[in-house]
Amino acid sequence: MRNYWKSHNFVALPDAAFDVVIDYAGRLPSPHCEIFLGVLGGAVSKVATDATAYGSREANFVMNVHCRWEAAADDQRCIAWAREFFQAATPFATGSVYVNFMTADETDRIANAYGKNYGRLAQIKAKYDPANLFHVNQNVKPKAA
Repeated sequence: MRNYWKSHNFVALPDAAFDVVIDYAGRLPSPHCEIFLGVLGGAVSKVATDATAYGSREANFVMNVHCRWEAAADDQRCIAWAREFFQAATPFATGSVYVNFMTADETDRIANAYGKNYGRLAQIKAKYDPANLFHVNQNVKPKAA
């Protein structure tokens, strides 16, 4: 299977956000695609934002748009659907994202995954991994001295 996904965090899900979900659910490019809406909040929201690396404690909901398909010939069409869905949902989102729900082409969102914690994490990275040996996936780059 071929895969591509996008993700958003939300504080609230107004009716207009559900209109977007319903619209794109009606146009799945493959029967293997899924749209996941999960509830966050609860205990997660009771921890101080700066207590851990995870910085999206204000989010009450997460949406993962996971597009799966079989043939390479469908790559462009399926990826375009996921990206368009993501853009259509952006006005309702916080801008934050869980780092493990990001694809390789989203390096511009890494700081959003950690929010206010990113600068502190970059300082820690500079201290313990200044050569950036551990640089795969969605990397926190060492803060330049």
